[in-house]
Amino acid sequence: MARQYWNPIETAPYHEMKALQSYRLSRMVRRVYENVPFYRRKLDEMGVKPEDIRSVEDLRLLPFTYKQDLRDNYPYGLFATPMDQVVRIHASSGTTGKQTVVGYTEEDIHIWGEIAARALTAIGANEKDFVHVSYGYGLFTGGLGMHYGAEAMHATAIPASTGNTKRQIQIMKDFGSTILCCTPSYALYLGETMRDMGIQPSEIRLRAGLFGAEPWTEEMRQQIQSLLYIKAHDIYGLSEIMGPGVAFECSAQQGLHINEDHFIPEIIDPDTGEVLPEGETGELVFTTVTKEALPLIRYRTRDIATLSREKCPCGRTLIKMSKPKGRSDDMLIIRGVNVFPSQIESVLLEFPEVSPHYLIVVDRVNNLDTLEVQVELSADTPIDMVRSLEKTEKRLRAALESTLGIAAKVTFVSPKTIARSEGKAKRVIDKRANILY
Repeated sequence: MARQYWNPIETAPYHEMKALQSYRLSRMVRRVYENVPFYRRKLDEMGVKPEDIRSVEDLRLLPFTYKQDLRDNYPYGLFATPMDQVVRIHASSGTTGKQTVVGYTEEDIHIWGEIAARALTAIGANEKDFVHVSYGYGLFTGGLGMHYGAEAMHATAIPASTGNTKRQIQIMKDFGSTILCCTPSYALYLGETMRDMGIQPSEIRLRAGLFGAEPWTEEMRQQIQSLLYIKAHDIYGLSEIMGPGVAFECSAQQGLHINEDHFIPEIIDPDTGEVLPEGETGELVFTTVTKEALPLIRYRTRDIATLSREKCPCGRTLIKMSKPKGRSDDMLIIRGVNVFPSQIESVLLEFPEVSPHYLIVVDRVNNLDTLEVQVELSADTPIDMVRSLEKTEKRLRAALESTLGIAAKVTFVSPKTIARSEGKAKRVIDKRANILY
């Protein structure tokens, strides 16, 4: 019989969870005070000493941490352990092209595998499963996160990574893949390609999937389930906090359980920083209480969500978060990659042939995200010099892909054709239906 829970802590009563959180929080604050100059300076400025932090109620005394703080301390300035104890480095894109670097000790990797195993167990996976991981491997945290989760539960990991879709489908068929881990848009694309190849879902052993790294809708869930004949579940994570497995859906599909013994969540008003009560909508904030290499205090995710302790049919008592309902910044998530308009602007400013007036158009074609950058030519750039423009377009596309990590279509338009605004310039048109940030 399959395990219903990976770890008994998932069903602990709240008073036990709170006691554990408080103990771990107080230890973590003391450790970062002693080992991270950035946090020691912040706490000293606020007049807060480690001994002032005794329970989760004292979280409000602590400062927020922002993504910009990681950039300002690039690459290792926020690490709390010596580099000879860091066994893994991952990174994600930032607003200026400078990556956000995260590190892991051996214990961090163990915990990451543990929480990913919880997520897999919650959707019915066990040691007899073949977990087909089609997230990207490399500096992106998706692939290795789910890979280690599969191995932690002694399932068979299939590190398919991304791309070569027809070959992936053949691997699923031949190797007996039963659990699929990838972005929801790629799951849809896999399903459609199978249909076009004339392969029936009954020929594939898949029965469930964990899909994350990009926003997706209930309508998309139904499409995936219909195409692949599986049950589709959400998984949430961000590299700064750990990676995939920070929160996960169970078979009830009624919200994502947060692994709150490792990550203490709060919901705040994004404008005032005030902590909001359970059930209110606001910005999601996490404090990592077990991470060794890169512990973060009250990290502002910019994701808009709600928290709830309503009883779940699965029996887990872990607090649940809603699917993110939006974002409090201008970040776009395209094919699982974080993209900021400011990144694109910084590239455009390096090309004298174009002006700083541009429009970013995001769409979803055949269930895959597309990115187009429409940019005005400079007034003194001759439009009829076709060969010259082709060279400029090629250079610009290469520069954008180098900065963003994904390909973008570049469309030149005549000067003064992109709409101007007296207020904040409208830089983005997101055509993906019902996609929320």
